Amino acid sequence: MKTDTFWKQLQQYFTIYLPKQRDSSDCTISACHDAWNLLLRYISQEKHLEAISLKLDYFTSALIVEFLDHMDAEKHWEASTRNQRLSCIRSFFKYASSKDVTANMVYADLCTIPLKKEEDKSHVVDFMSKEGLASIFASVDLMTRTGFRDYFFMSLMYDTAARDGEMLGMKLGDINAGNSTAYLFGKGAKPRIVPVTQENMVMFQRYKAKYHPDGIKTDPLFYTRHRGQKTFMSDDNAARIIKQYASKARESDSRVPDNVHPHMFRHSRAMHLYQGGMALAVLSEFLGHENPETTLIYAYADTEMKRKAIQSASDHTPIDSADKLEAIWKDPDIIGRLIQGY
Repeated sequence: MKTDTFWKQLQQYFTIYLPKQRDSSDCTISACHDAWNLLLRYISQEKHLEAISLKLDYFTSALIVEFLDHMDAEKHWEASTRNQRLSCIRSFFKYASSKDVTANMVYADLCTIPLKKEEDKSHVVDFMSKEGLASIFASVDLMTRTGFRDYFFMSLMYDTAARDGEMLGMKLGDINAGNSTAYLFGKGAKPRIVPVTQENMVMFQRYKAKYHPDGIKTDPLFYTRHRGQKTFMSDDNAARIIKQYASKARESDSRVPDNVHPHMFRHSRAMHLYQGGMALAVLSEFLGHENPETTLIYAYADTEMKRKAIQSASDHTPIDSADKLEAIWKDPDIIGRLIQGY
């Protein structure tokens, strides 16, 4: 077998199959890019194997499990992240299996790797209080170039309640200064337009002058430079930035959660809007939920609103005082009457 078969297949997968034949979203392609970059970097750094020598049959289930376990230990991946990376790797071999018998055997082998059981968090929302969020923003040094970029990134992410992939996929032209809106390309290739506050529009103009003086609308809004070229910022980089400021803020404010991650900004914005009185139907549209019932998690999770509702109801109970309640239960016949139903 030729040593370049693997690389030819991988190139066709990313340049033809995903964008043209499957019409995958930018978010999906970016997620697959990230998974493969991490895997190939692991092979290079931990296995000390030159990239040019890689063949399809090198990717055994044992290797992939070893890679996933290594990343679990190093980055503390959630089960959902681990499963998503595994799916991205499998996806390539499923594509290649129709073209190469070796790839078909590799794909069958990789399908024996079980998905990690995910904790049911369907009614659990990780969000920050407004005070904790303010502490994170206060920890940023706005006088530095990088600090200003990081502040604007987090502020815009919170303002628009954008998913991590939506933020990282934004181009300069996706911010419309004329009507103060942002164009987000969400899950399932579903676009939406959301309003941007005036404060963030002012910051955008300053950010544009600093980071996009040429004004090329197709450039990544948030980027890193690779060989002199602007490339989209990775999700790992975004997570690192947020973790850095959260850790700093937590030193002086215990209201900052232990594990702050990018998606927590989206959840926090949604919860704050719901607590502020935004109807769930409007919130669902704002968040870009395909199924409006998904938005119900904020109603389930808002214990503070439940507490206030219970307190309000308790204020109108027929029992006037603790003394009367105690007197009722001192009646020796009370248990008997309750058992009999009156």
